[in-house]
Amino acid sequence: MQDDVAAIVDGIGPRLRAIRIASGATLEAVAHATDISLSTLSRLESGKRRPTLELLIPLARHYRIALDHLIDAPETGDPRIHLRPVPRRRGGVIVPLSGFPGRVQVYKQVLAPCEPRLVTHDGYEWLYVLAGVLRLIVDEDESTLRPGEIAEFDTRRSHWFGPADGHTVELLHLTTPHADRPAVRTSPAQDDG
Repeated sequence: MQDDVAAIVDGIGPRLRAIRIASGATLEAVAHATDISLSTLSRLESGKRRPTLELLIPLARHYRIALDHLIDAPETGDPRIHLRPVPRRRGGVIVPLSGFPGRVQVYKQVLAPCEPRLVTHDGYEWLYVLAGVLRLIVDEDESTLRPGEIAEFDTRRSHWFGPADGHTVELLHLTTPHADRPAVRTSPAQDDG
């Protein structure tokens, strides 16, 4: 049993480094954002410093992930659904919220700044901005969305979305595998005034 605990603790440093790199952040940026010294972060990531809750809690908050995912806690008999964040190649994190192939897929995404690269594929997408400012390009049209704003588009059109500035943007992302569009059953109340 003690070997299992040691293996979990030994894996925290490399996991922290992988999460930081996937988010596109430097050690200096994380140190500044968390008020943890640069040398402490470096030693923590290299495994030369034992992780403590005083260090892990600010890091979990900074990366916006659960402490369980930061330390890769073993499965328990806990009946709650545990979401698994997936680091993106170009920075940021994606968290799948649904898992039914062929149906609407739902994701929570935290996108790091990157250069636009327009793509096309079959499907239809909706984006709801939770935090930050989103830049959306669809064909020649460009929009900026703020928290609480929504966009929808056919993904067979050339498109890209990401942060509008040098900060991350957090959003809910719904996508259908084909150009299916769900039926809207309600509409906003009309203002008579």
